[in-house]
This record gives sequence, structure tokens and C-alpha cells, in this order.
Amino acid sequence: MGCARGAERHGGCGLSHVRLPVAVTAEEVLDVVDEGDVVVGTATRGEIHRRGHRHRSVHVLVYDPAGQIYVQRRSWTKDCSPGLWDTSAAGHVDHGETYAAAARRELAEELGVESSAPLQLLFALAAAPATGNEFVRVYRALTSAPIVPDPNEIIDGRWLEPAALERWLSSEPATFTRTFHLIWRQLQSGATAG
Repeated sequence: MGCARGAERHGGCGLSHVRLPVAVTAEEVLDVVDEGDVVVGTATRGEIHRRGHRHRSVHVLVYDPAGQIYVQRRSWTKDCSPGLWDTSAAGHVDHGETYAAAARRELAEELGVESSAPLQLLFALAAAPATGNEFVRVYRALTSAPIVPDPNEIIDGRWLEPAALERWLSSEPATFTRTFHLIWRQLQSGATAG
């Protein structure tokens, strides 16, 4: 697929491929949680993934004022789902961090988007094998600010109309992360947190 109409305007196409060692983030310390999403300890990101501990993550769906949604293609250096398309921004909740703070941090780190406007919590997904044992909170952000993807995290990005994204997801499902499929289905079902 080529760039969506207006993608260049938003800085979403033509990012160069950058390879960094996966070990860069393996030593991050995250909270380990129980089946009720209550913190029961801490461990490194690498250990959590190796042992399959439950932990927390956030995904942010970024929309522009015209209703387009930004999707990113994950770097080839990612240890989970490298090179696949995903939500606008996503990441783990750091030790002691709230879900909302993690969502804001990921927006700034991955997309260069900083806003004082509150993010809208859309829904939560329970930790399960399909989510990589992550409790996931999904947020919505609206921005007209330019997207400046971090080339260490993202190798491509596109603004798409939701209908075009739905067609792409249906025609090339293997190009999207498993979690993106779960989030998109939940979003299309209309179930939200509020």
C-alpha cells in the first residue's frame, strides 16, 4: 500500500529502516500483576516476557480532525511483532506508572505528540495469551499536530480513513499485530469504557 492521502502532510511516509539491538529495552523494570491487575512485584521486561508474567500496556489510537486514524509499522528490531502494523502508539506501563501517564509518554516518545488535552479511555482488554499476558488499556487522542515518528520504533506510518483501514485489515490480516486485531474488533463493536 502507498501513503494515504495527506500522509506526507502529517509526516507519515518514507521513514528509513533503522536497526537497533533488541536488548536496549529488555532491562526496563515493569510491574508484575495478578489476575485482577493488582501489582504483586516487579521484574525486567525480558524476564516478564520469558516467564509469561501478567503485566500492563497501553495502546493509543490517534485521529486527526478529518477522522483519519494513524497506524504505525513496528520496527524490525522489536522483540514482539517486528515489522507488523499496529495502533498509533503503544508500549508497556513502567513500574509505578499509571496507564494514562504511560499513554501520554508513548505518544510523546513514539510520535512526538504532546498535548494537554485529556486522552479518552475507550476500553480495556484483560490479560490473556492473545494479548501476550498484558492488561491493555486503549485510549483515543485527537490531534492536528504533525506526527514525528521515532525511526527507532517505527519504520512507516499512514493516515487512513477507518473504512480503508478495515478493507486493508480484511485483505491483509497477517500484516497487523494480533493485538491490533483484538483492539479493532472491540472498537468496531462499539463497546467503550464510557
